[in-house]
Amino acid sequence: MAPNLLSSPLQGFTDFRFRNAFQKYFGGIDTFYSPYIRLNGKLEIKPVYERDILPKNNDTLTVIPQIMTNDADEFIFVAKYVQSLGYKELNWNLGCPYPMVINRCMGSGLISDAKRIDGILERVHNETDIIVSMKMRMGYEHNLEILDVFPVLEKYPIKNVAIHARIGKQLYKGGVDLDGFQRCIDHSKHTLYYNGDITTVESYRALKKRFPNISNWMIGRGLIADPFLPQMIKNDSTEYPNNRIEVFSKFHDTLFSEFEQTLSGAKHITLKMLHYWEYFATTFQNQKKVVKLIKKANTIEAYDKAVRQILDSESEHV
Repeated sequence: MAPNLLSSPLQGFTDFRFRNAFQKYFGGIDTFYSPYIRLNGKLEIKPVYERDILPKNNDTLTVIPQIMTNDADEFIFVAKYVQSLGYKELNWNLGCPYPMVINRCMGSGLISDAKRIDGILERVHNETDIIVSMKMRMGYEHNLEILDVFPVLEKYPIKNVAIHARIGKQLYKGGVDLDGFQRCIDHSKHTLYYNGDITTVESYRALKKRFPNISNWMIGRGLIADPFLPQMIKNDSTEYPNNRIEVFSKFHDTLFSEFEQTLSGAKHITLKMLHYWEYFATTFQNQKKVVKLIKKANTIEAYDKAVRQILDSESEHV
């Protein structure tokens, strides 16, 4: 049976433009989670968040919106907003590890406050009928923090809990904690999704062997680094298609065209694409050279020339 694969959201990367381009050329993802909606104290949805989840911008995708908050009023406001767009589920981000989020007691910085989590979930379930799912790390300071949250979650009909098998302090450094994830399996009655370091078919196979009862797998950074990966996992194959570079080139050009239409000036566009190439390059023959070529391209013409050089060189190794 093919695994259920989900796209873990990455702020600044997996917006609707990326999702649509990915779906057109690669496929393999069953459900996409949108990057989190954050309100900053005002009960209003910023246009950038609105565009990302508008049904017309996601009409070929299955998308679940996500919220980043530590406030019940914000949660309820966003829940009712996404429901007005036709969504039935809202995912709560308790996983983001970045200091600017942690310092405001959000993301993985909120995991240690089980009482506050309880209060928010109680109001959300009393005042809305939104389906709630969770995206969490195992804690911020240590990997046992999540165990204090599980009894709280069991009071509510949480659809599932996706767990990134790290703590917040790690950011994305160091390896995933598979023993810690097993401990979560042993202590939770909810459906758990696995997230963390699925970067190759081999890494997925090893994780599936370690956790045979997990059916739902979230791919984050690995999806951007290698957009062929989800379909290869579905096919249980380590072989890339023969037209790999051609498909990637079309995907890249579609993504670039989208940003060229929405961003102002060559610098903004090339910088945006550089951030993607820092992931793309990890599956190319000469990662450092690829990134260096893209970094040096300060005009659209120079960028296009660098990309063609990279793809032509890669074609020679296929």
